[in-house]
Amino acid sequence: MFIAFEGLDGSGKSTVAERLVQAMSAAGLDAILTREPGGTRVGEHIRSMLLSDESPTIVPRAEALLFAAARAQLVDQVIRPALERGAVVVTDRFTDSSLAYQWGGRGLDKEGIGAVQRMATAGLEPDVKILLDIPVETALRRRLSDTGEVNRLDKEALEFHARVRDAYHWLAEADPGRWRVVDASRSEDDVWADVSRTVNLSGLSASRDRWPREEPNQKVVG
Repeated sequence: MFIAFEGLDGSGKSTVAERLVQAMSAAGLDAILTREPGGTRVGEHIRSMLLSDESPTIVPRAEALLFAAARAQLVDQVIRPALERGAVVVTDRFTDSSLAYQWGGRGLDKEGIGAVQRMATAGLEPDVKILLDIPVETALRRRLSDTGEVNRLDKEALEFHARVRDAYHWLAEADPGRWRVVDASRSEDDVWADVSRTVNLSGLSASRDRWPREEPNQKVVG
């Protein structure tokens, strides 16, 4: 099973994703956590380039391609091998982040972004996408209160982040069978309760001996 957490920085994605993997491991599941951009040596180098305040100006098309390059490395080196052995993969961001940020936020062509993602992932798509939804002002307040976590994208204008959130809503509404939207403006425990119900840890634990049930995730990103 492949689960992706999406949303604005400051929504609590990283915290809840880590908590989910810890709970899965405690339930006896083979579960791994990764993040984007990053998760591999190549990906972490690209992450530093993309998010560092010290990076030179990166034009939107180059930004989109760098995110895709890190994703391609992650898919081939980490995600697909884990799925093929029957593990659960939880990722902090995947392809929908590119659509939300580079299409929604930057205004790049949606079809072009989609084509780049299909090449980067070779058609791999999460089984479940969990959007931790939060008002832009709340997300930015959380991020900017921790100066050690602030990155280049956090410093974009409020309107940029609003467009990103709108794009996430559009993506979730366009594919309700795959997306789950969780109100992330509440306490961590309340958010976690909704996420654990969505993922159904008890059901996953009971079915672990039957994995893999089919060829993993051979769906093409739409």
